[in-house]
Amino acid sequence: MERIEFNLPSIGIGTWKINEKEIMASILKEAVEIGYSLIDTAASYSNEMIIGKSVAELGISRQKLILSDKVWRTNYGYEGAIAACHKSIKKLKTDYLDLYLIHWPATPMEYENWEEINAETWRGLETLYKQGDVRAIGVSNFKPVHLESLFKTASVCPFVNQIEYHPGMLQPDVTDYCLEKGIMIEASSPLGSGLISNNEILKKCAEDESISIAELCLAFCGLQNVTAIPRTTKQERLRSNYCAIDIPLKESTIQQIKELPYIGGLGLNSEEVIDFAKL
Repeated sequence: MERIEFNLPSIGIGTWKINEKEIMASILKEAVEIGYSLIDTAASYSNEMIIGKSVAELGISRQKLILSDKVWRTNYGYEGAIAACHKSIKKLKTDYLDLYLIHWPATPMEYENWEEINAETWRGLETLYKQGDVRAIGVSNFKPVHLESLFKTASVCPFVNQIEYHPGMLQPDVTDYCLEKGIMIEASSPLGSGLISNNEILKKCAEDESISIAELCLAFCGLQNVTAIPRTTKQERLRSNYCAIDIPLKESTIQQIKELPYIGGLGLNSEEVIDFAKL
Protein backbone atom coordinates (compact mmCIF):
# COMPACT_ATOMS: atom_id res chain seq x y z
CA MET A 1 0.00 0.00 0.00
CA GLU A 2 1.36 3.40 -0.96
CA ARG A 3 2.26 5.79 1.82
CA ILE A 4 2.05 9.53 1.27
CA GLU A 5 5.08 11.73 1.88
CA PHE A 6 3.69 14.95 3.33
CA ASN A 7 4.45 17.28 6.23
CA LEU A 8 1.90 18.83 8.55
CA PRO A 9 2.75 21.63 10.98
CA SER A 10 2.07 20.97 14.65
CA ILE A 11 -0.73 23.55 14.75
CA GLY A 12 -3.25 25.01 12.31
CA ILE A 13 -6.34 27.20 12.20
CA GLY A 14 -9.80 25.70 12.66
CA THR A 15 -12.53 27.62 10.84
CA TRP A 16 -15.78 25.91 11.87
CA LYS A 17 -18.52 28.52 12.47
CA ILE A 18 -16.37 31.39 11.17
CA ASN A 19 -18.63 32.65 8.42
CA GLU A 20 -18.11 36.42 8.40
CA LYS A 21 -15.65 37.65 5.79
CA GLU A 22 -14.29 40.53 7.89
CA ILE A 23 -13.50 38.20 10.79
CA MET A 24 -12.01 35.54 8.50
CA ALA A 25 -9.79 38.06 6.70
CA SER A 26 -8.58 39.51 9.99
CA ILE A 27 -7.79 36.08 11.41
CA LEU A 28 -5.97 34.88 8.28
CA LYS A 29 -3.90 38.03 7.99
CA GLU A 30 -2.74 37.83 11.60
CA ALA A 31 -2.23 34.07 11.47
CA VAL A 32 0.06 34.13 8.44
CA GLU A 33 2.11 36.94 10.00
CA ILE A 34 2.53 34.82 13.15
CA GLY A 35 3.64 31.79 11.15
CA TYR A 36 0.56 29.61 10.69
CA SER A 37 0.21 27.81 7.37
CA LEU A 38 -2.46 25.11 7.89
CA ILE A 39 -6.07 26.22 7.34
CA ASP A 40 -8.71 23.58 8.05
CA THR A 41 -12.16 23.87 6.50
CA ALA A 42 -14.90 21.60 5.13
CA ALA A 43 -17.71 21.72 2.61
CA SER A 44 -20.20 21.58 5.50
CA TYR A 45 -18.69 24.68 7.14
CA SER A 46 -20.04 26.85 4.30
CA ASN A 47 -17.05 29.18 4.44
CA GLU A 48 -14.85 28.02 1.57
CA MET A 49 -15.72 31.02 -0.60
CA ILE A 50 -14.99 33.40 2.29
CA ILE A 51 -11.58 31.81 2.80
CA GLY A 52 -10.81 31.91 -0.92
CA LYS A 53 -11.79 35.57 -1.25
CA SER A 54 -9.91 36.55 1.91
CA VAL A 55 -6.69 34.85 0.77
CA ALA A 56 -6.93 36.48 -2.65
CA GLU A 57 -7.69 39.97 -1.35
CA LEU A 58 -4.96 39.78 1.28
CA GLY A 59 -2.47 38.72 -1.36
CA ILE A 60 -1.33 35.71 0.66
CA SER A 61 0.99 33.49 -1.39
CA ARG A 62 -0.59 30.10 -2.08
CA GLN A 63 2.79 28.50 -1.39
CA LYS A 64 2.59 29.74 2.21
CA LEU A 65 -0.64 27.86 2.86
CA ILE A 66 -1.67 24.29 3.51
CA LEU A 67 -5.36 24.15 2.61
CA SER A 68 -7.24 21.22 4.11
CA ASP A 69 -10.86 20.42 3.18
CA LYS A 70 -13.38 17.62 3.66
CA VAL A 71 -16.02 15.88 1.55
CA TRP A 72 -19.43 15.83 3.22
CA ARG A 73 -21.77 12.87 3.64
CA THR A 74 -24.07 13.93 0.79
CA ASN A 75 -21.21 13.30 -1.64
CA TYR A 76 -20.37 9.72 -0.71
CA GLY A 77 -19.12 7.54 -3.56
CA TYR A 78 -16.48 7.72 -6.26
CA GLU A 79 -17.97 10.33 -8.56
CA GLY A 80 -19.52 12.30 -5.69
CA ALA A 81 -16.19 12.71 -3.90
CA ILE A 82 -14.39 13.84 -7.05
CA ALA A 83 -17.12 16.34 -7.95
CA ALA A 84 -17.21 17.69 -4.38
CA CYS A 85 -13.44 18.20 -4.34
CA HIS A 86 -13.46 20.08 -7.63
CA LYS A 87 -16.26 22.28 -6.32
CA SER A 88 -14.31 23.05 -3.14
CA ILE A 89 -11.18 23.85 -5.13
CA LYS A 90 -13.15 26.34 -7.19
CA LYS A 91 -14.69 27.97 -4.11
CA LEU A 92 -11.28 28.32 -2.49
CA LYS A 93 -9.94 29.99 -5.64
CA THR A 94 -7.03 27.60 -5.94
CA ASP A 95 -5.76 24.95 -8.34
CA TYR A 96 -5.31 22.20 -5.79
CA LEU A 97 -5.83 21.20 -2.16
CA ASP A 98 -3.02 20.17 0.12
CA LEU A 99 -5.13 17.77 2.16
CA TYR A 100 -8.57 16.28 1.49
CA LEU A 101 -10.49 14.15 3.99
CA ILE A 102 -13.64 12.05 4.20
CA HIS A 103 -15.50 14.02 6.89
CA TRP A 104 -17.43 11.09 8.41
CA PRO A 105 -17.47 7.37 7.63
CA ALA A 106 -20.62 5.64 6.46
CA THR A 107 -21.55 3.28 9.31
CA PRO A 108 -23.46 -0.02 9.62
CA MET A 109 -26.13 1.82 11.63
CA GLU A 110 -26.97 3.86 8.54
CA TYR A 111 -26.19 1.70 5.52
CA GLU A 112 -26.18 -2.03 4.85
CA ASN A 113 -23.48 -1.42 2.23
CA TRP A 114 -21.42 0.94 4.40
CA GLU A 115 -18.15 -0.77 3.53
CA GLU A 116 -18.75 -0.33 -0.18
CA ILE A 117 -19.71 3.33 0.30
CA ASN A 118 -16.52 4.10 2.23
CA ALA A 119 -14.40 2.12 -0.23
CA GLU A 120 -15.82 3.95 -3.25
CA THR A 121 -15.49 7.34 -1.57
CA TRP A 122 -11.88 6.56 -0.73
CA ARG A 123 -11.27 5.38 -4.29
CA GLY A 124 -12.42 8.83 -5.41
CA LEU A 125 -9.89 10.46 -3.07
CA GLU A 126 -7.16 8.17 -4.38
CA THR A 127 -7.95 9.31 -7.93
CA LEU A 128 -7.82 12.96 -6.85
CA TYR A 129 -4.44 12.30 -5.23
CA LYS A 130 -3.01 10.47 -8.22
CA GLN A 131 -4.24 13.17 -10.60
CA GLY A 132 -2.60 15.91 -8.54
CA ASP A 133 -5.81 17.65 -7.48
CA VAL A 134 -4.76 17.05 -3.87
CA ARG A 135 -1.33 16.52 -2.35
CA ALA A 136 -2.45 14.21 0.46
CA ILE A 137 -5.62 12.40 1.48
CA GLY A 138 -7.02 11.16 4.75
CA VAL A 139 -10.10 10.55 6.86
CA SER A 140 -11.92 12.15 9.77
CA ASN A 141 -13.80 10.54 12.65
CA PHE A 142 -12.85 7.03 11.50
CA LYS A 143 -12.62 4.31 14.12
CA PRO A 144 -10.47 1.16 13.75
CA VAL A 145 -13.42 -0.83 12.36
CA HIS A 146 -13.87 1.71 9.56
CA LEU A 147 -10.15 1.79 8.78
CA GLU A 148 -9.85 -2.00 8.81
CA SER A 149 -12.65 -2.16 6.28
CA LEU A 150 -11.04 0.54 4.14
CA PHE A 151 -7.75 -1.36 4.00
CA LYS A 152 -9.47 -4.27 2.22
CA THR A 153 -9.52 -2.31 -1.04
CA ALA A 154 -7.36 0.79 -0.53
CA SER A 155 -4.21 1.25 -2.60
CA VAL A 156 -3.13 4.38 -0.67
CA CYS A 157 -2.90 4.50 3.12
CA PRO A 158 -4.73 7.45 4.72
CA PHE A 159 -2.16 10.05 5.68
CA VAL A 160 -4.13 11.38 8.62
CA ASN A 161 -7.21 10.76 10.76
CA GLN A 162 -8.79 13.92 12.18
CA ILE A 163 -10.66 13.12 15.39
CA GLU A 164 -12.04 14.86 18.46
CA TYR A 165 -9.02 14.83 20.74
CA HIS A 166 -8.44 16.68 23.99
CA PRO A 167 -7.97 15.89 27.69
CA GLY A 168 -10.89 13.72 28.69
CA MET A 169 -11.35 12.55 25.10
CA LEU A 170 -8.05 11.03 23.95
CA GLN A 171 -9.60 8.04 22.14
CA PRO A 172 -6.66 5.66 22.80
CA ASP A 173 -8.31 2.88 20.79
CA VAL A 174 -8.18 5.08 17.70
CA THR A 175 -4.84 6.77 18.34
CA ASP A 176 -3.02 3.51 19.17
CA TYR A 177 -4.40 1.86 16.05
CA CYS A 178 -3.41 4.79 13.84
CA LEU A 179 0.08 4.89 15.37
CA GLU A 180 0.50 1.20 14.58
CA LYS A 181 -0.61 1.80 10.98
CA GLY A 182 1.49 4.93 10.48
CA ILE A 183 -1.50 7.28 10.27
CA MET A 184 -1.06 10.75 11.75
CA ILE A 185 -3.62 12.19 14.17
CA GLU A 186 -5.13 15.66 13.85
CA ALA A 187 -6.99 17.03 16.85
CA SER A 188 -10.26 18.72 16.05
CA SER A 189 -11.61 20.52 19.13
CA PRO A 190 -8.24 20.27 20.95
CA LEU A 191 -9.59 22.67 23.57
CA GLY A 192 -12.77 20.67 24.07
CA SER A 193 -14.83 23.55 22.69
CA GLY A 194 -14.37 25.26 26.05
CA LEU A 195 -16.39 22.59 27.85
CA ILE A 196 -13.42 21.25 29.80
CA SER A 197 -12.30 24.58 31.26
CA ASN A 198 -14.01 23.94 34.60
CA ASN A 199 -12.39 20.57 35.24
CA GLU A 200 -10.65 20.74 38.62
CA ILE A 201 -7.84 18.36 37.70
CA LEU A 202 -6.95 20.39 34.62
CA LYS A 203 -7.17 23.61 36.61
CA LYS A 204 -4.65 22.21 39.07
CA CYS A 205 -2.37 20.94 36.29
CA ALA A 206 -2.43 24.32 34.55
CA GLU A 207 -1.72 26.09 37.84
CA ASP A 208 1.24 23.80 38.53
CA GLU A 209 2.65 24.54 35.05
CA SER A 210 1.90 28.29 35.33
CA ILE A 211 -0.09 28.25 32.09
CA SER A 212 -3.76 28.40 31.07
CA ILE A 213 -5.91 25.32 30.48
CA ALA A 214 -5.96 26.14 26.75
CA GLU A 215 -2.16 26.25 26.69
CA LEU A 216 -2.09 22.99 28.66
CA CYS A 217 -4.29 21.24 26.08
CA LEU A 218 -2.23 22.44 23.12
CA ALA A 219 1.08 21.67 24.81
CA PHE A 220 -0.16 18.13 25.42
CA CYS A 221 -1.02 17.75 21.72
CA GLY A 222 2.44 18.92 20.76
CA LEU A 223 4.11 16.41 23.08
CA GLN A 224 1.95 13.59 21.65
CA ASN A 225 2.91 14.52 18.05
CA VAL A 226 -0.72 15.35 17.34
CA THR A 227 -1.45 18.28 15.02
CA ALA A 228 -3.86 20.64 16.79
CA ILE A 229 -6.37 22.77 14.90
CA PRO A 230 -7.96 25.06 17.50
CA ARG A 231 -10.59 27.55 16.42
CA THR A 232 -10.53 31.15 17.59
CA THR A 233 -11.81 34.50 16.37
CA LYS A 234 -9.56 36.45 18.74
CA GLN A 235 -6.26 37.65 17.33
CA GLU A 236 -4.53 37.58 20.72
CA ARG A 237 -5.41 33.90 21.09
CA LEU A 238 -3.80 33.10 17.74
CA ARG A 239 -0.36 33.95 19.08
CA SER A 240 -0.79 32.28 22.47
CA ASN A 241 -2.10 29.11 20.77
CA TYR A 242 0.80 29.11 18.33
CA CYS A 243 3.36 29.37 21.14
CA ALA A 244 1.59 26.89 23.42
CA ILE A 245 2.18 23.92 21.14
CA ASP A 246 5.89 23.92 22.11
CA ILE A 247 5.49 24.33 25.88
CA PRO A 248 7.16 21.48 27.82
CA LEU A 249 5.14 19.72 30.51
CA LYS A 250 6.10 17.74 33.58
CA GLU A 251 5.79 13.95 33.29
CA SER A 252 3.36 14.00 36.21
CA THR A 253 1.14 16.46 34.31
CA ILE A 254 1.19 14.33 31.18
CA GLN A 255 0.24 11.25 33.19
CA GLN A 256 -2.65 13.02 34.92
CA ILE A 257 -4.02 14.13 31.54
CA LYS A 258 -3.76 10.59 30.17
CA GLU A 259 -5.62 9.20 33.17
CA LEU A 260 -8.35 11.85 33.13
CA PRO A 261 -11.84 10.29 32.93
CA TYR A 262 -14.20 11.25 30.12
CA ILE A 263 -15.38 14.83 30.48
CA GLY A 264 -16.85 15.42 27.03
CA GLY A 265 -16.29 18.05 24.42
CA LEU A 266 -18.22 18.36 21.21
CA GLY A 267 -19.95 15.11 22.09
CA LEU A 268 -19.82 13.96 18.47
CA ASN A 269 -19.95 10.26 17.75
CA SER A 270 -19.14 8.81 14.34
CA GLU A 271 -21.69 6.05 14.93
CA GLU A 272 -24.55 8.53 14.95
CA VAL A 273 -26.36 10.23 12.10
CA ILE A 274 -25.20 13.82 12.50
CA ASP A 275 -26.07 16.91 10.52
CA PHE A 276 -22.72 18.50 11.30
CA ALA A 277 -23.57 21.77 9.54
CA LYS A 278 -26.38 22.45 12.05
CA LEU A 279 -24.48 21.69 15.24
